[in-house]
Amino acid sequence: MTNLLQRAPQAWRDIGGLDTAEEIVHQPALWRELAAHLAAEKDSIAAFLGDTLGNPQQRVILTGAGSSAYVGEIIADEINAAWPCQVRAISTTSLLTHPALYLERSAPTLVVSFARSGNSPESTAAVQLVRDMVPTARFLNITCNADGALATQADGDAFNLMMPAASCDRGFAMTSSFTCMLLAALCVLDPDFQPERLNTLAALGEKALAAWSAPVAELAAQRVSRVVYLGSGPLEALAKEAALKILELTAGRVLAMANSALGFRHGPKAALNAETLVVLFRSSDPLSRRYEHDLLLELQRDQVAGRCLTVGAGADIGIDAPAWPDAWLAPLWLLMAQQYALHQSALLQLRPDNPFAGGTVNRVVQGVTIYRHDEF
Repeated sequence: MTNLLQRAPQAWRDIGGLDTAEEIVHQPALWRELAAHLAAEKDSIAAFLGDTLGNPQQRVILTGAGSSAYVGEIIADEINAAWPCQVRAISTTSLLTHPALYLERSAPTLVVSFARSGNSPESTAAVQLVRDMVPTARFLNITCNADGALATQADGDAFNLMMPAASCDRGFAMTSSFTCMLLAALCVLDPDFQPERLNTLAALGEKALAAWSAPVAELAAQRVSRVVYLGSGPLEALAKEAALKILELTAGRVLAMANSALGFRHGPKAALNAETLVVLFRSSDPLSRRYEHDLLLELQRDQVAGRCLTVGAGADIGIDAPAWPDAWLAPLWLLMAQQYALHQSALLQLRPDNPFAGGTVNRVVQGVTIYRHDEF
């Protein structure tokens, strides 16, 4: 029987991890499907966006909650540098609690919402909040669920950009939904609109999955109490997503944190001990790599962490990749962190597709009361 990330599919089924394992592995296929879909939607997307991004007064808010917020954080600076408009990543959880800090009634505003299900209470509430406070705002919904509230409640001021149906992950953790939404946003908000890049990434992703499956499983067979993910620039947000994956899939039994390579020295380094794994996502930027190299040498000299390794082009766990911006390569490096979290979950004898059997944390957030901004 063909192995799936070093286990037979039935073995994953037996321990409650088949959905997550399949959803990690099928990402390259979904990236190819997404490339074709974006090419077909090119004219519709261009008509909706018009000259929005070329307006220096235009505000573009990239928003979501949890992993979906990290999508915006990874791509925000890349998009902001490419256009005259003002691009910011602001989570729905921040928009709802402090709207006056981020919204201005007279400012032209485009809200780009990222949502796997589109049913999280903050997703729809944030859209309604912006409609109330900025009547001329427009909305680009990048979501994986055509039946979700975010997509079905869209009005004439909105455009729904649907991800491949299989990207609406069945498992607890966002995996293929995350990378599809990230790549879709990079494509449609890029001045050159390059969906063909996704086909190149898909080939690299397949190569990475094949090459990394055994070493990542071997790495994850060792118990750790803490994992530190580090990344510079856009990869710091990738580090946040990687840390969240290990927290989620181990139900918090493995503590995880994220930081930048330079920022790590400023206090967070105190978290290191002999049971800590440090993973550094290597940047494609030569200047950044010099700073990262210095930190690695320091960690090796200190010998406090249990193990330090790098992920990326020319890294300990890596493949040859084009010299593209870090935001574009982030989905490749995330494949390592997703696998690692899955195997750690299995090592702890949890059920990776639903590590929180008691329902204390849910696939779609529950228990949120939405308050009107104008009642206070």
